[in-house]
Amino acid sequence: MLLSRVGYYSDFFAYPVQIAVLGAATFTYADADRASIYVAIFLASLALWTLLEYILHRFVLHHLPWIKEMHEQHHRDVRALVGTPTWFSIALILGLVFFPVLWLADVAIASIATSGFMSGYLWYVSVHHMVHHGHPVHSGCLYSAKRNHAMHHADQAYNFGVTSCFWDRVFRTVRRPR
Repeated sequence: MLLSRVGYYSDFFAYPVQIAVLGAATFTYADADRASIYVAIFLASLALWTLLEYILHRFVLHHLPWIKEMHEQHHRDVRALVGTPTWFSIALILGLVFFPVLWLADVAIASIATSGFMSGYLWYVSVHHMVHHGHPVHSGCLYSAKRNHAMHHADQAYNFGVTSCFWDRVFRTVRRPR
């Protein structure tokens, strides 16, 4: 959906605050003897985000009719401020990650899992912003992401991962430049 400048850039302010609050909750309620478990949960949540990013981009943004129409607006004008409203993405993550994990575990585990997931989302919106609005040097991760994503815009059957091409490799949807 086309967002105002404030709406578009809200993710870059709201998510760090949310991640900090969840981090504080983790440390407040955590058992120090389980520190390695919290790190593992954070990393697993971050990895899970990359899979969800791939699935959402491949199957939701390119196939669900009314969402596909909004996403096509992004493909037509890559510099337009198109995205998901921050309030909506935060509500989804809290509703689909924090509260279900809280129901199954405790506040510390729900907080660290949600923090990992939100960190993945923040990384995604940051990379996606940079590949369309930034000018990465001709080497490095951001340049590779920009090149792979540009190939996706040229042929929408490939390169659905924005932050990583791992899942594109797994599901055989990766296309490299010649």
